[in-house]
Amino acid sequence: MRLPGQLVLILGFMVRYADVISGQLQAMRVARESRGFRGGGLRSWPVLASTAGALFIRSYERGERVHPAMLSRGHDGRTHVEPLAVAPRTRLTAMTLPLAAALVLVAAMMSR
Repeated sequence: MRLPGQLVLILGFMVRYADVISGQLQAMRVARESRGFRGGGLRSWPVLASTAGALFIRSYERGERVHPAMLSRGHDGRTHVEPLAVAPRTRLTAMTLPLAAALVLVAAMMSR
């Protein structure tokens, strides 16, 4: 897709750590509920805002720990992949499922 290397790295780490962050959010939700929290209404917003803030701080601190660990393993901030030549037939094969889904969507919308 010819994206800048730094953007590819950021997106890759975002995908890699999305499960970790969602696990932390789930644990925080369980902790809130075990203390009797029930969401709903304006009164719950400060609690939810503090949860979001705590999650941000935890994520930031995790990044601060992961970065030196990556540097110690030789990471230099660049992606080390060589561009692959993809045959047109392979591209067509990869687009088969999305095109089929789009056709089903159009057919469903037209049948209404």
